[in-house]
Amino acid sequence: MKKEQFDSRSGMIVYFLRGSKRYFGFALFFACMTSLLELLNPKIIGYTVDSVIDQQGSRLPAVVNALVEKAGGAAYFRTHLGVIALAVVCVALLAALCRFLFQLNNAKGAETLVERMRNSLFEHIIRLPSQWHSENHTGDIIQRCTSDVEQVKMFVAEMLTALFRITLLITLAVYFMVSIHPRLAMASCAFFVVIITYSIIFHRMIGSSFRKADEEEGRLSSIAQENLTGVRVVRAFGREAYERQRFEKQNNIYTDHWIYLMKLLGAFWTSGDLISWLQILTVLCYGSWLCVHGQLTAGDFIAFIAYNSMLTWPVRLLGRVIASLSRANIAIDRLRYIMNAETEQETGELTPDMHGDICFDHVSYQYENSSAGILHDVTFTVKAGSTVGILGATGSGKSTLMNLLDRLYVLPEDGGRITVGGVDINDIKSDWLRGNIGMVLQEPYLFSRTLSENIGIAGHVSDMKQIREAARIASLDESVSHFTEGYNTYVGERGVTLSGGQKQRTAIAQMLVRKPPIMVFDDSLSAVDAETDAKIRNALKKNVSGSTVILIAHRITTLMSADHIIVLDKGRIAEEGTHDELIEKNGIYRKIYDLQVSQGELGEAAI
Repeated sequence: MKKEQFDSRSGMIVYFLRGSKRYFGFALFFACMTSLLELLNPKIIGYTVDSVIDQQGSRLPAVVNALVEKAGGAAYFRTHLGVIALAVVCVALLAALCRFLFQLNNAKGAETLVERMRNSLFEHIIRLPSQWHSENHTGDIIQRCTSDVEQVKMFVAEMLTALFRITLLITLAVYFMVSIHPRLAMASCAFFVVIITYSIIFHRMIGSSFRKADEEEGRLSSIAQENLTGVRVVRAFGREAYERQRFEKQNNIYTDHWIYLMKLLGAFWTSGDLISWLQILTVLCYGSWLCVHGQLTAGDFIAFIAYNSMLTWPVRLLGRVIASLSRANIAIDRLRYIMNAETEQETGELTPDMHGDICFDHVSYQYENSSAGILHDVTFTVKAGSTVGILGATGSGKSTLMNLLDRLYVLPEDGGRITVGGVDINDIKSDWLRGNIGMVLQEPYLFSRTLSENIGIAGHVSDMKQIREAARIASLDESVSHFTEGYNTYVGERGVTLSGGQKQRTAIAQMLVRKPPIMVFDDSLSAVDAETDAKIRNALKKNVSGSTVILIAHRITTLMSADHIIVLDKGRIAEEGTHDELIEKNGIYRKIYDLQVSQGELGEAAI
């Protein structure tokens, strides 16, 4: 999907309308038919009053008058008024049928439009880079994909389709009114100009207010989403009152914006009502005067009033369409922000064997919103099938290295190279690269599904034998045996029903069921005790031979049996070697080792 497709609002709307155009096309056709049929009855009534009842000359068009004369003319209808009544009923029924078909097709088009918008937005969002997600609040994204989508749907389905119907209705009604009495038509249309003019003025006034209200709603949604997701943390720290006040404060700001906006809209709608009633009053008074002075027949006056009544609501609705355009424009712009965001660029096409050496060659990296680099000229090699440990303080760049390896972060051109089996990761297809790298994070994300579904989700595995084997290696199987529902236990949103250690072990099993050639454990054993840590590492040695394992941890016992250990300090490699070699160097690693020994963190768990 190219960015230039959405350089304009109309371009994005046309894109979203694919698949629903035919429904809206039928809707417009039946809307026009409804308008034409509604305009027909006043003519029939006017002819009946003037030509049939009052026996004046016919003012019908020549073609229509010829058809009427063939049917028997005014004399026939004078004795058969039931035929005219039947014609009026038939026209009304046809108009009702066309209105039903209009509503049906319009509804189908609207729901098809919403479906495509949601699918397109979701597909685009999941392909956006990690940095974009870190810069945008989840609550605001959800608000854009719900409220703003509904606003665009409402404008397209209700306002935009109505615009064509209104335009046709106004054009024909004004034509018929002018044909009846030009001066009376001019008096009526003068008010239409006023309504449209002040609608345009209000359109400009309320545009910024709608944008501000949408932004405040996004902030409110973000607060709600954060608190609902982290409700246990909020309650654990006794912050309910603080978070309630924070929510209420934002809710008041949002409410105040909408109250101000409703005042503007109230003034707009009230003005429309006042001008519309003044228009009706003017037509009644002036039309009555023309009838009294013989310049307008009773039948024409009745027809004129009918046409004027038909125009009153459409003209006011036209003003609301113009006003609604303000909010629709804001909603479209907010959706364009998402759709115009650059997705991850697929730079590679290769699918090489991922069992080769992993080389970090003079890797440097700096976050866009940071003035200082996070990694500085980092160079090391992870031998195929070996286990490498990475140790370092918080912020030393450990996780950044792994995110670069998985291409969740994009390595700049002057930031060095990362290769797997001699192939630059930028030349490898991203799906292939990530499919062969299993990552277990310190804070794993579990879905609102059963335990077995969460374990098998990454590898699309449903075979319970494979799931149990992965759980056994991750030392999870014994814990699951104590659950009433076993592997059918529903873990809840973000794994809320599991302990921190159980969630980490579930994530490890989730990765193991895929059996990737490269396994990354990013401090993913921090929530388990030292004994369980040792059991998991022993099970990994026995069951994942041939895979390259990268262990990131703060606990020495997790790393000490690794084939090679790298110590990072402020984004640079401070030390590297085996456990024994690093102990002898008496550097950072030795200090951390001694500290953990003094705190009793090693003990019998050390291997």
